Parts: sequence; structure tokens; C-alpha cells
Amino acid sequence: MTVDSAQRQRIVITGVGLTAPNGNCLSELRQALLEGRSGVRGYETRYFGATFAGVCDFDELRHQKRKEVRRGTRAGSIGIFCAREAVADSGLDWANTDRSRVGIYVGVTEHGNVETENELFLLKGYDYDTQYWSHHHNPRTVANNPAGEISLNLGITGPHYTLGAACAAGNAGIIQGTQMLRLDECDLAICGGVSESIHTFGIFASFRSQGALASHDDPTRASRPFDIDRNGIVVAEGGCLFVLERLSDARARGAKIYGEIAGYGMNSDATDFVLPDPGRQADCIRLALRRAGLNPEQIDIVSTHATGTASGDIQESEALRRVWGHNGHTLFNNTKSFIGHAMGAAGALELAGNLPAFDDGVCHATINLDHLDPQCALPGLVANQPRVMPRVSTILNNSFGMLGINSAVVVKRVD
Repeated sequence: MTVDSAQRQRIVITGVGLTAPNGNCLSELRQALLEGRSGVRGYETRYFGATFAGVCDFDELRHQKRKEVRRGTRAGSIGIFCAREAVADSGLDWANTDRSRVGIYVGVTEHGNVETENELFLLKGYDYDTQYWSHHHNPRTVANNPAGEISLNLGITGPHYTLGAACAAGNAGIIQGTQMLRLDECDLAICGGVSESIHTFGIFASFRSQGALASHDDPTRASRPFDIDRNGIVVAEGGCLFVLERLSDARARGAKIYGEIAGYGMNSDATDFVLPDPGRQADCIRLALRRAGLNPEQIDIVSTHATGTASGDIQESEALRRVWGHNGHTLFNNTKSFIGHAMGAAGALELAGNLPAFDDGVCHATINLDHLDPQCALPGLVANQPRVMPRVSTILNNSFGMLGINSAVVVKRVD
């Protein structure tokens, strides 16, 4: 492989666009994480009633007309907002970009439940007469909808599709974008994940029936991964999309570079619908490290997936101990303690929240960690207060999902 071809295989992040329950851009999210500010609040949804959720508050009309918002979906609006903000952040000359060479790869946990629930609710008022069923329902509920709405809004004529990867979907979108750039299927990738999950009452009802929905007197303290008093997931909406491009192209245009996708891994447990397998999670992490050419002790920060469930946090902690042992300088943190579980967007949002550590040298904390569960003990777990590091050069981002899908992405500093 020539030097030039090797450079074209190096993929970097040059733009970030996001909306999270505690921020609508990377700087806002980062400030909230460093200040320990939660975005979880009281929330009420039809049939289910009062609960907690991570709710986003972004301007849907910044990049869409009212008619477009009404015709489309919440996930589509989130995706459009994030994509537009990521492109603006990247500094691309968008007017002169060949949009046939732009790919859109959006991770989702599920899509279509919200729209179907809404139609059934409205249809009840017409005695379930299906002549009143919306003609917009099919384009709203097709699996490629969030990516497709981005394509329509930005006039992108390259490939677009979503990746259904449960709660590993945000990482899956990043991995897919990286692979397509390396295969020369596109010159720019808009990728990551989105979630509209809080708008379906079914997801709250299902988690409650599993005994996996968080409760607490204070909404901001309901999401408490690794704490012995944790009692479940806080469902959140949100989105984060990155602009990825080849390092050579980014340098040629003088782009700001957030970091390089150094390695990644995906595998499956093939053991259970919901209970993770720490052995396979550890294998996934090792695969990402091997592809990055790094040893565990060379990772500065690990962004954990932990959701606050009784068993899931223990399984991941075991996987991490199998890879890192009980010593080392690596620090571990968790972003869901601030925003809840953003499902398909979780992996992308959690990576984004840690990226500024390359510049400010700070590992944000895991909040609400008052009484550590001994089974979740990790030597470098950062609890409640951020920790300053001498230098941050590498981040590993874990993201796992139901039906045993595992993902890990390694990002490194580009000097």
C-alpha cells in the first residue's frame, strides 16, 4: 500500500451536530457534563402516565418548514437538525460539494412505533374507520425514514439507509460510514444515530413490565449506573451525527479534526434476548483494540454503555475487568447518568460528549454514583466529579444492545 493510499484509509471526524436532553450543540453538552447537569425531567405520555425521560428542546424550524415537520417524523426532524449542524460545523463548502458522493448512515433502535401509535390513537376517534388513516403513514414508518428525510432536506443523492442495531446503533452508524469511505463508496459520510423513543408509550410499558424502568423521587437522580440503588433505565430521545472524511481530504481543505476512527469491533452474544454476555463483550472490545493497534493500557478514557439495570451494569463491568484487569491508568465514565438512555443515538452522543477531552484533558464523571455496587467496581471509575488527566490521546466507546449485539469504537487524537 502506498503512502497516499494508506492516508486515504485513515478516517477522521470533522463535524459534529447533536441534540441531547442537556444541550443542542457539542459545547453545550460538554459544559453540562463537566458541571454535572442532568437533562432528565418529569414526563407524561398517553396511557402510561407520569414517568421520567430525557427530553430534547431544539428548534425544529431552524432547518425545516412547518409543513415538513407535520409531514415527517420526530426522528426525521432530529436527524435533519443534527445533519445540518454537523455540516455547518465541518466548514465544508456545501454549495459546491458533490452530493452524489455523500453517504448517510443513521443508526436506529426502532422506527415506526411512534407513528403507528399516533395513527391508532387518532383512528379511535373515528370508530377505527381506516379511511381516515393518514396517507403519510407509509413514508413515515419505512425503516429508512430518518436517513431519507435527511437526504430530502439536504439534497443528498448518494446512498442513504438506517442501521437497526438496537442500542449499539449509534456506533454502528459510525462504523458503517468509516467502512464506506474506505471502500470509496463515498467521499463524505454523515453518520451516527437518532432516537424518538420517548414518544411511544409502548417502550415505557415494556421496560416497566420487565422491571427495568427507573424510579426516584428526583428525576435528575433517576439514572444511576453502577450505583447499588439503581433500579432501571431512563428513556431518552436525541441524536448525534458526525461528518466523516478521509484524513487526506480533511488536511487538504484545512479542516478542524476532532479525532480519527482508529479501530472498531462488532459481534454478537448469541445467548439471550436481553442478558448480555461479558465474554463476548470483552471479545468485541479486544477486536476494536486490535484493529486500532493498541493495548488496553494505551486507552485513556472508556465511555461505558451501562444503562442502570441490575444485571447489565454488572455484566459490562465484568467484561471491562477481563480486558483491563484491576490496575492501570485508564479512566471509565458514563454519560447516561446525565441524559438517560437515548437508544439508537446513545453511542454517538456518548462518544461526542467525550471528544472534547482531547482538547481540555478532562474525563467527565459518572453522576448519581453515591454507593458503588461492589460488582461494578472498576479501578478508574470517575464518580461525581470530573478528573483532569495529563493528556488524552485515545477514547474507547462501548455500546451494546438487546439480542446480544455489541460494538466498540476507538478514536484517537490527530496532532
